[in-house]
Amino acid sequence: MRYFLELSYKGTNYHGWQIQPNVISVQEKINDGLSKLLRTPINIMGAGRTDAGVHASQMFAHFDIENEFDTQLILDRLNNFLPEDIVIYNIFKVHEKAHTRFHATSRSYEYRIYLGRNPFLLDTTWQLYRYQLDVEKMNKAASILLNYTDFKCFSKSNTDVNTYNCDIKEAYWVKTDNMLVFHITADRFLRNMVRAIVGTLINIGLGKNSIEEIVDIIESRDRSEAGFSVPAKGLFLTNIQYPKSKLKNE
Repeated sequence: MRYFLELSYKGTNYHGWQIQPNVISVQEKINDGLSKLLRTPINIMGAGRTDAGVHASQMFAHFDIENEFDTQLILDRLNNFLPEDIVIYNIFKVHEKAHTRFHATSRSYEYRIYLGRNPFLLDTTWQLYRYQLDVEKMNKAASILLNYTDFKCFSKSNTDVNTYNCDIKEAYWVKTDNMLVFHITADRFLRNMVRAIVGTLINIGLGKNSIEEIVDIIESRDRSEAGFSVPAKGLFLTNIQYPKSKLKNE
């Protein structure tokens, strides 16, 4: 039987989602908790792999187990077992072939910039207080992303993938008071892609590059042509969508 978990986490204290030797990961913490509570080895599969310091306000993971269990009871006990910076919101049974990674139709991220200094937002925003950004230019450049599908220029070098194609459905900035947030949704993302896009758009907002230069950057397919990678702490995975037909437990 297969179950989905819906969860969120603050990534500050973790070396990313995925289990790695000699470091603490979100996946490891949840595996340990479920394995002890269900009294059988559990290895969850996440919908994606966030990097060290990246957060998720919505993440899904799945796991298999032979016997049914009381989901509400395990949910309550698991949240008591886990650190306070990881929260499980739901555990539900799905179709045995439902897959959190392969069946996701879209993923959304936000990159949060605080235009000033705020000690209470140090772990969850990138704080800029010495620079003026032209948000209108940044939005015009962001809209150009929707005209392309090959984003090798924003992918981390030496990434082992079959394709660099991504279908970006939306990409825009919203400024509210001192908070500047970049919103982006696509069917999939390459490693480090969002942070590289944000760095490139920041350079345009600072006047270091023109709006038109983002076309040259994308068409170059060269990571060295794109902007810098912004700090991980401002990045949030915020939404993952699935077709209901893939999740139905029938």
